[in-house]
Amino acid sequence: MMNFQGRVALVTGAAQGIGRAIALSLAEAGADVALGDVKVDQLGQVAKEVEGFGRKALGLSLDVSDPESVQVAVAKALETWGKIDILVNNAGITKDNLVMRMKPEDWEAVLRVNLDGAFHCIRAVLPSMVKQRYGRIVNIASVVAQAGNVGQANYVASKAGIIGLTKAVAAEVARRNITVNAVAPGFIATAMTENLPAEVRERMLGLIPIGRMGTDTDVAKGVRFLASDEASYITGHVLNINGGMYMA
Repeated sequence: MMNFQGRVALVTGAAQGIGRAIALSLAEAGADVALGDVKVDQLGQVAKEVEGFGRKALGLSLDVSDPESVQVAVAKALETWGKIDILVNNAGITKDNLVMRMKPEDWEAVLRVNLDGAFHCIRAVLPSMVKQRYGRIVNIASVVAQAGNVGQANYVASKAGIIGLTKAVAAEVARRNITVNAVAPGFIATAMTENLPAEVRERMLGLIPIGRMGTDTDVAKGVRFLASDEASYITGHVLNINGGMYMA
């Protein structure tokens, strides 16, 4: 197993789903984890799970769309541990609709959380990473950023922006021993997809050559690799975790 002993990670959107799985995967490998989310009441349980691996956890009230909230959360993590080695920008929302019916406020809300939020977090952690000359940043994109999807123009644009942001920042900080990569999940089994009609699920499965939906653990393992020293020569890369549904 990859060794994260002595490392500190900050995971946004850590209260549930993929964010929770990422936090637990990093803790299992030895990292202490700062857990950021707007759903503060759910962070206590995730913190207990992190501590179950013998690691330290810090729950943070974090609204990534608010630069001040980000600065406060990052400052608390730095005050607690003195550093942040790994940042995982996972927090995200959807507000789906066809472009002709999409309200401007729904467009803006998704961009603020999914894209602006990643920018705010990267900007907040970079000074400490540059100072220590070490950092691993992993941004969560999506298969739809590359393939498009009907009714998700705002979400697709935000995740395509994440890919561009990843490559730009990777080029800026590479000489500081900081890598910046992205993971692009495909269809991942969640509580939401479990409730889809059977015919819709079958249609989705028909697009996946491997023949199954991914799991949050599948995504977490990819993130853990990119956050590890084993991936020290990889930067500006988009790792597709989609069962082969989009090959490029």
